[in-house]
Amino acid sequence: MVNCGTILVVDSDDATRAAAVQVAVRLGCEVSVADDAELARERLNGDRPALAIVEVELAGATNGLELLRELHERFGDDLPVILVSGDRVSALDRVAGLMLGADDYLVKPFDTGELLARVRRSLRRVAAPAGNGNGNGRPTTDVTLSPREREILALLAEGRSQSDIAASLVISPKTVATHIQHLLGKLGVHSRAQAVAFAFQRGLVDPDVRAHVFLPALQAAD
Repeated sequence: MVNCGTILVVDSDDATRAAAVQVAVRLGCEVSVADDAELARERLNGDRPALAIVEVELAGATNGLELLRELHERFGDDLPVILVSGDRVSALDRVAGLMLGADDYLVKPFDTGELLARVRRSLRRVAAPAGNGNGNGRPTTDVTLSPREREILALLAEGRSQSDIAASLVISPKTVATHIQHLLGKLGVHSRAQAVAFAFQRGLVDPDVRAHVFLPALQAAD
């Protein structure tokens, strides 16, 4: 991939910024680095980046979730934003970030190779023509899940681990893993967190669970 545009990196951590610069060089992209939202706005100067990597726990008046929303309001929801965090690392935190519009959510510390793969996938998604969801990285809108798959998806949405789900359903963890892989394929997503976000978006989980998970994140972004 060459001439992919500018990757905006907004993170206070030196290691994250260094990894992002390495990724940009590998992909043939320009890179603009800032350690807070205010400096990021100056660096952008009104130009749309190809992709943004944003730390959730940004210092200053604007945190990462607020900057995510600002970038989408300014440049459109199709701008891929990868959230990164070293503190808000639970499954529910990741799902909340995805529900707020992030393209991906990466937990620190991470390997530079993993960041490269995530960035490459997001850039390919926005470069691909619109489709049914399974080929362009967006969740499909037409999906048929088996009763067992719906059951497992609901348990994932409650924040249950693979071993907890296996114990609850009296099946092996390996069987749970197989069902989860089938779920990801049917939904056209790449992670459990994205699958759970899809479940919330489609009303496949209890509204009380949804409110418990997302209300703090939504309030933080207001």
